[in-house]
Amino acid sequence: MLTHLQVRDLAIVDSLELDFASGLTVLTGETGAGKSIVVDALTLACGARAAADQIRAGADKAEIAATFDIRQLPRTLRALLEEQSIEADDELLVRRVINTDGRSRAYLNGQAVPVQQLREIVGSLLDVHGQHEFQSLVRAGSQRELLDQYGKLEPLTAQVEAAHRVWLALLNRLLAIESRLRDRDSRIELLRFHESELAALDLKPGEAAELAAEAIRLGNRGRLLEGTQLAAQLLYEGETDTAQASLARAQSALRPLLAVDPALESVMPLLDEAAIRITEAARELARYAESLDMDNARQAVVEKRLAAAEDLARKHRVAVADLPAHRATLRIELEALESAEQDVASLRRQQAEALTAYRDLAVKLSESRTAIAVTFSKEITARMHTLGMAGGRFQVDVTPHASAEPQPHGLDQIEFRVTANPGQPLRALAKVASGGELARLSLAVQVACVGDERRCMVFDEVDAGIGGAVAEVVGKQLRAVGARGQVLCVTHLPQVAAQGHHHLRVLKLTDGKTTRTSLAELSGNERVQEVARMLGGAQITDKALAHAREMLSAPQAASGDTAKLKPGGRSRQG
Repeated sequence: MLTHLQVRDLAIVDSLELDFASGLTVLTGETGAGKSIVVDALTLACGARAAADQIRAGADKAEIAATFDIRQLPRTLRALLEEQSIEADDELLVRRVINTDGRSRAYLNGQAVPVQQLREIVGSLLDVHGQHEFQSLVRAGSQRELLDQYGKLEPLTAQVEAAHRVWLALLNRLLAIESRLRDRDSRIELLRFHESELAALDLKPGEAAELAAEAIRLGNRGRLLEGTQLAAQLLYEGETDTAQASLARAQSALRPLLAVDPALESVMPLLDEAAIRITEAARELARYAESLDMDNARQAVVEKRLAAAEDLARKHRVAVADLPAHRATLRIELEALESAEQDVASLRRQQAEALTAYRDLAVKLSESRTAIAVTFSKEITARMHTLGMAGGRFQVDVTPHASAEPQPHGLDQIEFRVTANPGQPLRALAKVASGGELARLSLAVQVACVGDERRCMVFDEVDAGIGGAVAEVVGKQLRAVGARGQVLCVTHLPQVAAQGHHHLRVLKLTDGKTTRTSLAELSGNERVQEVARMLGGAQITDKALAHAREMLSAPQAASGDTAKLKPGGRSRQG
């Protein structure tokens, strides 16, 4: 249930706060006063498209915050909140901020969320019906959804959609394999040839880098040999002035001095270790030089292998280092093609099983829709009679879909057919219903489909084009829906306004320079005055006041509400 709404800098509203309760809340006021701004704010809270021109002139952003009581939140929706790590116990705060560049940010209990996620979650709490939304009633998709909603068939519809996804995925896999099978033999021959080339080379992972490093070493063998021989001579093998000879002379010079000063004894082990290191280095250089002498044949082998690898890499359009992985990929494709016939047989069997599972569910859904359509047709027909279309008839046709292919929403084509006049044949809703009739039919369908749901329903002047006794019936139906939950209705009709459990009046104020909206909660005499204004215009007569009191007392008497209208009311400025 919606409990609080705060709006800042939206359209002509600079600041507005509203508290809501259960039941039917009506919003009234002169045309252009800004009643629909409240509805616009709620649609933005639901994730509707935002635009920079919605921001109040002179402001740098618009902000909407709506608070919902979610103590009776459906288990599936609470699971969705938990899945997104959104902490929510008793309340859910929805916040939407619109910037001057047209971009917006959305938050749920202070956590930033994508607008799509906001739409998914808040759309389950708030159902907004705009002034022209009744036009969607003529769309086939909307008609199917309304029938499923009325019959509470959404779980079965979801199962049909899931079964269709499984069938479609298997079909796409089967088509892909069958497409490959059409040139299977030639592809297998090509893959075997490529794989044999790569197998003949048999390049191991990491080998390409090792070969490249070895090729550089072998290509510089002369410089390496010359440098190692020179180093060996300087260290050990030279005739004079080698490092080893110099170190031996240093040791000989220090040994006689140890008897003079024992402090020199710490130097001798270091010189001994240096002599050992020089000897080891000289031996390693000798072994390295011998290996270079033996690598004459190896250079040709390495260069030939690298050239072969580079040729294959260019041919397959991959890097040399990626040849082993490419070979593995070709092998996988080859094995898949070689076993494709078995895979096709298995997929065909799985697809047939998936199609059977889909059709079983779809037939069950069709049977449910056909049964529900009868009840739905009777209820809407009865509601039409109370809404000023006496003798009219409404019928839901459930027929097989024109396409033989399985559809995500089942095997059915749903069409709403109606006649507003007795004796006239039923025809498609879009062809025979006027705007006013569509509005009343939409209201009848919405009221019938609301069931026991606890989400807040918002109606923005969907009662346009009706009046008199029909308007009173509309008001009574809205009040009945509000008694089971929460309804917010923007209206110009006193018959509807009088049926409200709560009444808010919207005024547009201007000082010639700026325009702002004022909103007041009415009760008692203030509410009588407002209903009288709606009845009689600018000049409120005693008869209008008496009529207003009578209209306001009738719903309370009918519902057994003995509470009296009290004067006063809280004003909320914007």
